[in-house]
Amino acid sequence: MTIQVSPSPIPNSDAASLSATLLDRDGYLTELLNQITASKSEGWLQVLRDRSTNWVRHSTLPTTRDEEWRFTDLSALRQTRFIASLQNIASPQDINILPEAANSRLVFVNGVYAPNLSSVAGLPNGVVVGNLDVSNQPSLEKYLAQSEGALEVFTALNTAGIQDLAVVWVPKNVVVETLIHLVFVSAGEEPSISQPRCLVVAEGGSQVTLVEEYRNRHDAKNAKEVYLTNAVTEIWLEDNAQVSHTRVEWGSTEAFHVGKTAVTQGRYSRYTCNAISLGGKVSRHNLEVLQTGEQTETTLNGLTVIGGNQLADTHSAIALNYPYGKSQQLHKTIVGDRAHAVFNGKVFVPKPAQLTDAAQLNRNLLLSSKARVDTKPQLEITADNVKCSHGATVSQLEDDEIFYLQSRGIDEESARHLLVHAFAAEIINQIPVPSLREQLTQTVNQF
Repeated sequence: MTIQVSPSPIPNSDAASLSATLLDRDGYLTELLNQITASKSEGWLQVLRDRSTNWVRHSTLPTTRDEEWRFTDLSALRQTRFIASLQNIASPQDINILPEAANSRLVFVNGVYAPNLSSVAGLPNGVVVGNLDVSNQPSLEKYLAQSEGALEVFTALNTAGIQDLAVVWVPKNVVVETLIHLVFVSAGEEPSISQPRCLVVAEGGSQVTLVEEYRNRHDAKNAKEVYLTNAVTEIWLEDNAQVSHTRVEWGSTEAFHVGKTAVTQGRYSRYTCNAISLGGKVSRHNLEVLQTGEQTETTLNGLTVIGGNQLADTHSAIALNYPYGKSQQLHKTIVGDRAHAVFNGKVFVPKPAQLTDAAQLNRNLLLSSKARVDTKPQLEITADNVKCSHGATVSQLEDDEIFYLQSRGIDEESARHLLVHAFAAEIINQIPVPSLREQLTQTVNQF
């Protein structure tokens, strides 16, 4: 567990830094550090990198002996040697251009900003959408790598190698009606590692809608490119801010994807996340939400669709530390062939969080007798005046439902596709981007 129940932060200060003279505990992590180490610079960013580097050198790669990773075996990752590729070898055909964000799109290739593929225009005055170089905000130091869980090993590895940064900064009381699309492309001729980083700051009373997308090159969509994407996104909502966030991970069937989304919510803020996981040999998404004021609203919708020998792991943690908080979470998985899905969701409601309303549900659909799911929804409640619920279901397609559709003139295969589509539609329909909804519907219908 990396998220704290108490409102006090984890030690992101110098007290948490370790001496650079410590012996490396894990040779594989040391190899990754050697690949992603950024060129030396001056100032607070280098201090941040050095602190995280020392922490990683003191850490080890998680194994199935660690409780938080006991269903996710990273031995295949450890057996693969990755190199850092900072070349922009992508083309416009390699990215997914959403018509709703034709002129509000940031593209990063192997974690580095690609201005030739990006287009940002027509945004309200004061809104900053850019990378580390073009951002003119003086307060990045206040937010970058300051979220809860910053010392988790993969998060610290990302911080240690920050080369570039996607920045979305919405000033106070500004409503951004245009969709902002963040595209992170992994591209390389041999196993490569990329570490996308994203920082979103929504000041008080502001509103913004984001789509965060991870994909490989378009012409390799059905190939078996091997790469590691280690992504971190930090989202800060100040008082009364509203963020609608959709995260889609496509990926090669031989790729490794580790993602962290760390959300910090001020009072009266409203955050919605639609997290879709479709690709990767091994994928892991850690979604952590920390409430720092009363009367927040949090809505988490998740959909995982996997087949073959894929493994997809979703870990979420919601810390509701103040009164009148409300959270709703629905995560669905569709698992075929020999695939393996993992869901672990935690909701913390300590004693100060009276009158909290929290609901969590995980629903799983197994399409094969060899498919597997491990689910563990959790509530930890010490408050005595709350309304909280949690649950999980695991099911297969019902024969009587298929028979009913066949009796209406629908063949068996079409009946199965129709039922799978209906199962996924509850999540897909929550996405506020019509073109993306259509793409995801087509993908599910082909499953």
